[in-house]
Amino acid sequence: MMKTTLLFTAALSALFMQWQAQQIAATKETISAYSQEWKGERYPDGRPKVSDDLVKRLKDISIEEAWGVLRNEGYTNQFEAGWQIIHPDKVLAGRVVTAQYMPSRPDMEKPIKEKGKTEKRSGGPNAWPIDVLQENDVYVADGYGKIIDGTLIGDNLGNSIFAKSKTGIVFDAGVRDLEGLEEIDGFVGFVRGVDPSFIKDMLMTGINYPIRIGRSTVLPGDLILGKKEGVIFIPAHLAEKVITSAEWVALQDDFGHQMLREGKYTPGEIDMKWSPAIITTFRAWLKQHPEKVKMSAQELEKRITAL
Repeated sequence: MMKTTLLFTAALSALFMQWQAQQIAATKETISAYSQEWKGERYPDGRPKVSDDLVKRLKDISIEEAWGVLRNEGYTNQFEAGWQIIHPDKVLAGRVVTAQYMPSRPDMEKPIKEKGKTEKRSGGPNAWPIDVLQENDVYVADGYGKIIDGTLIGDNLGNSIFAKSKTGIVFDAGVRDLEGLEEIDGFVGFVRGVDPSFIKDMLMTGINYPIRIGRSTVLPGDLILGKKEGVIFIPAHLAEKVITSAEWVALQDDFGHQMLREGKYTPGEIDMKWSPAIITTFRAWLKQHPEKVKMSAQELEKRITAL
C-alpha cells in the first residue's frame, strides 16, 4: 500500500512539474520544429517572419492561383469556405497567430488561469492572443464552430486587434457587436456567425500551437489570404513561390486576354507554347505596363527565359 501511495505521489509531482514547465504559448523550439522548412527570419517567439513586401503582394493574387500552387506542392487541406464576412469588399492578408479553444471544464480552467497570472497576462483568456499580435498579423482561432456563447470578441477587443495588427480575424466561432466591428475601417473578419451573447463555457487552451480551421490545418507563421470565396492558409516556406507563381500566371493571363480582344493572336496560339514572336510581343507589353510587375526583374527574366 505504501509503495502504491509513493508511486501515486510521484506521478502527481511529475504532472505538477510538467505543468509548471509549460507555457500558455508554444515555445520557440516547438514553433520552429513545426515550421522547420522555413529558413528565413523569425520573430522572437519562433514564428516565421515572411516579409511585409510579400504580405502586401499577397493581396493582389487570387485564391484559385494560390490553391493551384499549393495543390501541386501536395498541400491539399489549406482552404476553407462558408464564412460570414465582415467587410467582404476588402482583402485579408497577413501572418497567422493561432489560438485554440475547447469546451470548458473546471479542472483545466483553474490551472490555465493560474498559469496566465504567473506569466502576467491580463484580462480574460480570450484576450491573451491579442497581446501577441504584431502589425500584419491575423488572429486565427479554432473555436470549434461555436456561435451562441461562442463570441470570442466584441467591438472593444476588435478595436484592440486592429490597433495592433491593422488586419482582422479568422474565427471558427462567433463574434458580437457586429455594428461596432463594421465601424472599424479596414478591419476584415471571417466568422461562423454573430450572436449577442457573451463568451461562456469556453476555454482558451493555447496560443501559437497547430490548429484546425474547418478542413484546413494551420500553423503559426502561415500566411493567410481571405477573399469572398473563403480563406487559404499558405505555409511560410512556400509563400514566395505561391505569390510569384500566381503573379506570373496573372501576367500571362492579362497579356493573353488583351491579345485575344485585339485579335492579334488566336486562342490556339495563346493557349499553346508561345512562339518567339509572341514572347517578343510579351516583352514589349511588359515594358508598356510596368505597374503590373510585382516580382523582381531577375525572377521575371528567369520565368520568361523558361517559356
